[in-house]
Amino acid sequence: MATPTKKPGAATGKRSRLYWAVPAVLVALVLAVLAARLLMGLPAVASFVADYPGQSELPASAPVGFPAWLAWQHFLNGFFLLLIIRTGWQVRTTTRPSGHWTRNNKGLIRTRNAPTKISLELWFHLTLDALWILNGLVFAVLLFATGQWMRIVPTSWDVVPNALSAALQYASLDWPTEDGWINYNALQLLAYFVTVFIAAPLAFITGLRMSSAWPKKAARLNKAYPIEWARAVHFPVMIYFVAFIVVHVFLVLTTGALRNLNHMYGVSDDDGWFGFWVFLASVAVMVAAWFLARPIFLRPIASLMGKVSR
Repeated sequence: MATPTKKPGAATGKRSRLYWAVPAVLVALVLAVLAARLLMGLPAVASFVADYPGQSELPASAPVGFPAWLAWQHFLNGFFLLLIIRTGWQVRTTTRPSGHWTRNNKGLIRTRNAPTKISLELWFHLTLDALWILNGLVFAVLLFATGQWMRIVPTSWDVVPNALSAALQYASLDWPTEDGWINYNALQLLAYFVTVFIAAPLAFITGLRMSSAWPKKAARLNKAYPIEWARAVHFPVMIYFVAFIVVHVFLVLTTGALRNLNHMYGVSDDDGWFGFWVFLASVAVMVAAWFLARPIFLRPIASLMGKVSR
């Protein structure tokens, strides 16, 4: 059988669009900065920023600092998300799977109908999803049990004008004062809230709808929640997570890297190097996992939970 080849014209067109996209994005960023600086020079906008400096007050009972469990949760969330994004892209783009997996129907999970054969890439993606969701449940329980939820859930409507003020300050390159150990600025707070309580649940419910675990014969349920809707939402949510990670890492490294890394990995509010080395070790683990996530290593693990075939 002849191997299908891509048309040269299509590949050239994609590269051409990419070449134009980069300068277009740079021009857009420059224009955004100029517009923001122009706005910040207006008396009305300057007065607005003075009234709303970019930080919404937390409740008096809000905790200060970060506990050790949050540092572990931060690492695990980043670890799982990195591999979920990688495998999600593989599931979306792979035309010839490296193998297939069929669940063992004699284990803890038993169904009346025979299990569906899926690609090895999809099996790994779904396995990572399950671990990420389990970790997310632990995170949510600890978040509300320790009061840390008050740091990422809006408790006052002034978070909206403060977030707009922070956005203007970022865009004008006159960035708002950072003190994440005590209180995030309003834009950070909203970003974390959307990520944890909107984007993550959307990723879960849309991924579940597209998975083989969803009941295929539930006509009313499938009509109320069509798979087309799930597909239309799932990929943009992945793009959101990619954008969030890029911006998050950029701001961590450009707004006081050592102190920020100590907040997240060293559980301390200082400028020492401990958090940096822990961060470096976590990056090494993620890079190793990225390169080890190959069929030769995945097949033995997948075979423990089902049958692996070509």
